[in-house]
Amino acid sequence: MFDIILFPGLPGGPELLIVLFVLVLLFGANKIPKLARSTGQAMGEFQRGRQEIEEELKQMEKQPDEDDEEFEARKREKERELEETESESESESTSTSSS
Repeated sequence: MFDIILFPGLPGGPELLIVLFVLVLLFGANKIPKLARSTGQAMGEFQRGRQEIEEELKQMEKQPDEDDEEFEARKREKERELEETESESESESTSTSSS
């Protein structure tokens, strides 16, 4: 009764024995360890691949921040250049008008 309450949907003892018996019938007792090993390796590769994808996604999330910082730095540089050219043009116009 506690199995049903704690873990609904998971097979209990008798169900696991039936599954094990079917596996022995299908694959034979000699191939079950090989099958379990290859299944474990496949699951490990799947998890490594998933972790790599998650790391790439995290890097991609960080990348726009770096691009934004570069954009802001270039924007500040262009604003400084614009201010310098405006001040130069004002000084030229003042010197031209006073002559």
